[in-house]
Amino acid sequence: MPTSKRLRPPVVAVTGAASGLGRAFLAKVASSADFRRVVAIDEQRGDTPDVTWRVLDIRDPLLANRISDVDVLVHLGTDESLDTDPAERRRYNLRAAQTVLTACAAARVRRVVLVTSAMVYGAAADNPVPLPEDAPVAAEPDTGLVGDHLEIEALVRRSLRAHPGLEVTVLRPAALVGPGVDTVITRHFEAPRLLVVKGCLPRWQFCHVDDLVSALEAAALGRVGGVVAVGSEGWLEMEQVEEISGLKRFELPAGLTFGTAQRLHRLGITPTAATDLHYVVYPWVVDGVALREAGWKPAWTNEAALRELLELCEGRHAVVGRRLSGKEATITAAGATVAVIGTAAIVRAARRKRRT
Repeated sequence: MPTSKRLRPPVVAVTGAASGLGRAFLAKVASSADFRRVVAIDEQRGDTPDVTWRVLDIRDPLLANRISDVDVLVHLGTDESLDTDPAERRRYNLRAAQTVLTACAAARVRRVVLVTSAMVYGAAADNPVPLPEDAPVAAEPDTGLVGDHLEIEALVRRSLRAHPGLEVTVLRPAALVGPGVDTVITRHFEAPRLLVVKGCLPRWQFCHVDDLVSALEAAALGRVGGVVAVGSEGWLEMEQVEEISGLKRFELPAGLTFGTAQRLHRLGITPTAATDLHYVVYPWVVDGVALREAGWKPAWTNEAALRELLELCEGRHAVVGRRLSGKEATITAAGATVAVIGTAAIVRAARRKRRT
């Protein structure tokens, strides 16, 4: 009967399934009775058993032919690396998202789930805490990952207009924490001091990978739709972060902070644009109303997520998003009172290397 067919568990496909977030989500749904079958898509075969592997480049237009039996596609095949050339990363991420959306529409896949970031709301001194889920997208377009997320969401809006029968859910997680996560936020906690801008203190909210995976499952099953914010409940004040981390703050004027960061980025010394620093000095806490109303609850508190982040950061050193090693790390940790001040040593070292 048609009714029983509609009630059958869906077939879910996962892109980027061989590693990272895709692998974590695949492991979660592979053993779930809520899905009839699980299709894993990546350029190489992964190690997750009990799923159907389809090895291909997700930018290949032939993707549509390989997902004709799929009900829901969860797109996690994005490049989030700080070390990838920004222009190459942008081209890859946009081409992948565009191909996935077009292929799903052509193959009549019922639902697509994508992940961007709560960073698209923008970080600002006057942001309400928390930001409502339907707050306007106010982030500055740049060459970093925030710019990638903004353009991917623009692709989603265009796709919804072009393919009104396609259902697309976009998850916007708070600052991600967990094994393998390497972002401008996690590297902030590898610095010798926590940078703050005079006149404004950040509030910290995290999203553990485990919670993002469970939120993705809810989205894949259609329990939430549209734009969905994901994060631990509430937030941590700066004093709480200092107490938990044992790191002290150092205050600098906004002009000095962002001006120095921008010069270092132009020199190619740091991987992130100055605008990325907004997310470690200004608040961008989100209120996950949709998931809460759907009965979803995070398993991780902000405090527990921060403690895990600190454990994962142990032994690493970074300055303004740039990972340090060896002699550089020793100089910076010993002589710098804050990440931005410590950049002078990096600039000198970089100039010496260019001369030799």
